[in-house]
Amino acid sequence: MRINCEILDLRCFLMVVELGSFHRAADTLNLSQPALSRRIQKLESVIGGALLERSTRHVASTAMGMELLPLVRRMLEEFDASLFTTREAGVQRSYIINMACIPTAAFYFLPLVIGRFSQEYPLVRFSILDLPATQGVQSVARGEVEFGINFMGNSDPDLEFIRLIEDPFVLAARKDHDLAGKSVVSWSELSPYPLITVHRSSANRTLLDASLAKSNLRLPWSYEVTHLSTSLGLVEAGLGISVLPRLAMPQTDHPFLVPIPIRNPEVSRTIGILKRRGVSLSPAAERFLRMLITTWTEG
Repeated sequence: MRINCEILDLRCFLMVVELGSFHRAADTLNLSQPALSRRIQKLESVIGGALLERSTRHVASTAMGMELLPLVRRMLEEFDASLFTTREAGVQRSYIINMACIPTAAFYFLPLVIGRFSQEYPLVRFSILDLPATQGVQSVARGEVEFGINFMGNSDPDLEFIRLIEDPFVLAARKDHDLAGKSVVSWSELSPYPLITVHRSSANRTLLDASLAKSNLRLPWSYEVTHLSTSLGLVEAGLGISVLPRLAMPQTDHPFLVPIPIRNPEVSRTIGILKRRGVSLSPAAERFLRMLITTWTEG
């Protein structure tokens, strides 16, 4: 289905939401209030539902408006930034790359690639949503971002998943722990020690529990946390050991912590690029993804 609306219609909607007033939005856009109202009504007609709830004192987004808002904001940012052109063509214009990324990759790996890319294309800006896996998939599917870096979404028929690497789960222990001198450990060796794990609502935990269940294994945890960084903090404090993805570990030598491979079975998650199937990325995003794939492969 082809939906026809004008940029000004979208800008009117966004301005009303951000200012919370038809009057202030009309003044900002240099429109009369009736003209602004007609723009909103036209957009609502095209979308097929009310986007704003109006009262004499307040204007708020409907549920449909809240769902549309991130996509409208991104579209206008990209429109205002104009077209991305390469340095080879002699002109570089400002452009925004919008992405969603699982926090572990955003913290340890993404800065390296962004640094390299920014040296070549200094006018390109980045908007990064560091989201848990499930929310990251939803953000890509709704079009709030151009692409995501995730370990979920490869089973969604509407999304394309490009594999990057396997990220194995490892044991995180203090360097003075009983197990720290081992080159590899088995799951059964973890049971005598207090175990720190992420909450069962986490996608990482779901993947880990499902993989271990196939071998009739379970995690006898003592501490359950929401964030992987909290898990590492508890390990560093000497409260126990933790099982977490290798990417969640510090990528350089740590003064207190050491990662130890776990076998029998080896459990890993597949990290990849997630984007909507059949939807072309902007030239800037395409170029960034090529650098991302190359850098990750070389690493």
